[in-house]
This record gives sequence, structure tokens and C-alpha cells, in this order.
Amino acid sequence: MNIRIFIAIHLPNKIKNALGEVAMSLNDRVSRGAIRWVRPEQMHLTLRFLGDTDTGSLPAIQTAMDAVAAANAPFEMRLGSVGSFPNPQRPRIIWVGLMGEEARLSALKKALDEALTPLGRPPENKPFRAHLTLGRVKDERSVAGIDWTADVPPLALTVSTLHLIESELRPNGPVYTERHVSRFSVDQ
Repeated sequence: MNIRIFIAIHLPNKIKNALGEVAMSLNDRVSRGAIRWVRPEQMHLTLRFLGDTDTGSLPAIQTAMDAVAAANAPFEMRLGSVGSFPNPQRPRIIWVGLMGEEARLSALKKALDEALTPLGRPPENKPFRAHLTLGRVKDERSVAGIDWTADVPPLALTVSTLHLIESELRPNGPVYTERHVSRFSVDQ
């Protein structure tokens, strides 16, 4: 049986709520329905989207995650500014970036990619940009020229676990189920 999965870092409720407030402030600048905003309770930092995966391969993925987590000590990031992909002139995704220990986060992502490669999961063919998705643009014309500058509180996020999440797509949005947690080593 196949399930749709990704590896992510959970966000504390305080950060999810703050991101929800940022999204609400940005929503006032766009026409109704121009952006599909992510519900705060579903916000997370995706490190690796694995997509449709046979459940028989989950133990090997979990072992790889555990090894990467055990080799890392917890570290801190903080919320940065609002940005967009691919660019502010033609945004498709509106997001909040992360600042702080960017080198540690990049090293974590690289180690995860290296651990998954022997399992038939080579690294993605795009550079990693740590971001927390606020919304996905539905109507490009109505958001052209919008100033996405917003007041984002520099809240801290402690990165100390990796989460394997199952994503079941439903008409009213995805439903996430945690399948595995890998805890970082405090002895590092």
C-alpha cells in the first residue's frame, strides 16, 4: 500500500498562531479567494517531500531519520520576513523565512538527503530554501504588484525533532498523520 509522506519539523502553537496573524494581515491586501491560505494548525517546515511511498519502506526511512537525528544536537531558528516563490512580481507561494542557524539547518537537510539516497530517494533537483508556507496563489492577476512586507515577530523555533508525516489529500484540505518522530541527541 502506498501513502503520501514528507519529513518535517513541527512548529509550536505560538509560532503557528503568529503566522496565522501574518497571513490574516496579508489577506486584507488581496481580493477574496486570490490566495488559499494554509490553516495555522497545518503549518510546518518541510525538509523533504517523499510523495507516494510504499508502507513497506517506512522502517528504512525511519531508521535513516533516527540516524540523522542522533547525529545532531538541538538548535534554534527564528521567524524572518515574508517572501514569495518564484519572485515578488509573479508570486505562486507566499511564505515566511527562517533566520539564525541557517548553516545547521542546511547541514541537517543535506544529511537527510544523503541518508535517503541509498533508499532510492536521491536529493531533490532544486536548492533548499527554508520557508514556512502561508498561502498558495490562486489568481495571479489579482496579486500582481502587492507589497508583501509584513510585521513578523522574531519568535524562536527550537529544532530538536524530525517528523515523518502522512498527508491524505481531501476536498477540504490535507489531513496530516504523524507516522514517526526522531529526536535529536542532547549529548552532541
